[in-house]
Amino acid sequence: MTLPSSKAPTPEAVSRPHPVAAFVAGTGIGALGGLIGLGGAEFRLPLLIGPFRFKALEAVILNKAMSLVVVATALPFRTTAVPVAALAEHWSIIVNLLSGSLLGAWFGAGWATRLSSRTLYRVIAGLLVLIAVALVFGHDASLAGPCLNGPSLWAVGTLTGFGIGVVASLMGVAGGELLIPTLVLLFGADLKLAGSLSLAVSLPTMFVGFARYSRDRSFVVLGQNRLFVLVMAAGSIAGTFIGGRLLGLVPSAVLLPVLAAILAISAVKVWRHA
Repeated sequence: MTLPSSKAPTPEAVSRPHPVAAFVAGTGIGALGGLIGLGGAEFRLPLLIGPFRFKALEAVILNKAMSLVVVATALPFRTTAVPVAALAEHWSIIVNLLSGSLLGAWFGAGWATRLSSRTLYRVIAGLLVLIAVALVFGHDASLAGPCLNGPSLWAVGTLTGFGIGVVASLMGVAGGELLIPTLVLLFGADLKLAGSLSLAVSLPTMFVGFARYSRDRSFVVLGQNRLFVLVMAAGSIAGTFIGGRLLGLVPSAVLLPVLAAILAISAVKVWRHA
């Protein structure tokens, strides 16, 4: 008679991304983001799902953590160009967008944790296409002054903030590519000021989404990949700095369509993961 083995079956080993690959990828993504004034989270998410083979919800949570690091460091870096006093003068815009984005971030994170992987992959793919469109048509929007005033401006700002908060939570991004056109077109903000206002709105919005994700069991992916998160976030910050220094060397007329095409191709690949 064959006795049962006392050794319990072990789960299949999961290969973790190499730290060097994480840093190089983070640097490249950060450089792309720095060239157009973003943190690069939109480009990081397809990479986490594709080559690094994280599941959809795990990739979103990892992306959110690294985006928080990038945004938290980018805001003080920009104070030399846009001082804190200039942000304080426009506190009402920040409060207006936050009144919707904080709630949107909470609901968006909650929906993401309840969606099946198949559905979440497809939602992410659709949002990548949306951001690609915003990248091409919204990034170089010209200043035309606020298009609304009074209560109507506040109402539209709150609803827009809610939608951006949902998108930011579902994808683990800061939402700058949607916030900056909103700030320019809806509130008439200068493009440079809009970049800093976007960060000021993104940071608390991301903290709310992050807090909501922390209640899901998939949140353990951060502890299991702590070194990967820190190394890739460091690469993203370094890349953002490099991209900022290269700004102006690559014409926007060439850069923006290329980056939008990258997002569109990524959307197709993410969709196929479903």
